[in-house]
Amino acid sequence: MTTTPLLLITADPSHPLAKLALRYARAYLQNAANADEQHNDSDHSKAKKAPLNIFFYGDGAHTANRLRWQSADQVNLTKEWQKLAEQYDLALPVCVSTALSRGITDADNSARHQLDSDNLAAGFGLVGLSELAMMMQENKTLMQF
Repeated sequence: MTTTPLLLITADPSHPLAKLALRYARAYLQNAANADEQHNDSDHSKAKKAPLNIFFYGDGAHTANRLRWQSADQVNLTKEWQKLAEQYDLALPVCVSTALSRGITDADNSARHQLDSDNLAAGFGLVGLSELAMMMQENKTLMQF
């Protein structure tokens, strides 16, 4: 039985570790896709679980801010995570309490907490810490960036 790694991203998007997390995720997913092609099971009807779990926590929540400006000479990690999530059908969960404390919210929490607007980037979702706890129970490999 193989385990699904969990990337716990706590670094602000401006930190080199945040970029390393994205590079690792890309390489891991590409490697997993190549391995699937080699094994090419005859039963394609089975729903495959994402080969990688990701959780944004602490300053990593800034990655989910759709209003975060990035100069043209820098990698826009928000957009890159969105592309990767779309390509590999990944969830991009963000801890709701750390996101809210950093001014990042979705429409539901904006209304609930009487905030002026929402700014959660498409593809990201605000979740409770119970989601992280469940991922940690299911996964044996945890990498924090």
